Amino acid sequence: MKFEELLEKVRKAAGKADVSDKDFLAVQVNITGNEGGVFYVEVKDHKVTVEPYEYNDRNCAVTMSMENFNKLLDGKLDPVLAFTLGKLKVDGDTGKALEFSKLIR
Repeated sequence: MKFEELLEKVRKAAGKADVSDKDFLAVQVNITGNEGGVFYVEVKDHKVTVEPYEYNDRNCAVTMSMENFNKLLDGKLDPVLAFTLGKLKVDGDTGKALEFSKLIR
């Protein structure tokens, strides 16, 4: 899967998410590997934005391989297990990273 395809997949998942109870969440996602890249997911004013840029004022940054992030999106990889096994790294607020994983699943 190419990075652009992953970005579109995240946009679709985020577009279906219920964010009516979320005021603000900003997570940068770093995808490692040859097809990797950086994007962010922001929830602000009960709307979700997904853009292929770094986000400086983020709650946290999540780093994963393309394969593992796809598994997370598809519900085939538990985020807590991925974190425990070192397949998911979090820089910043781990609680916000967990909120993010629920948002995109």
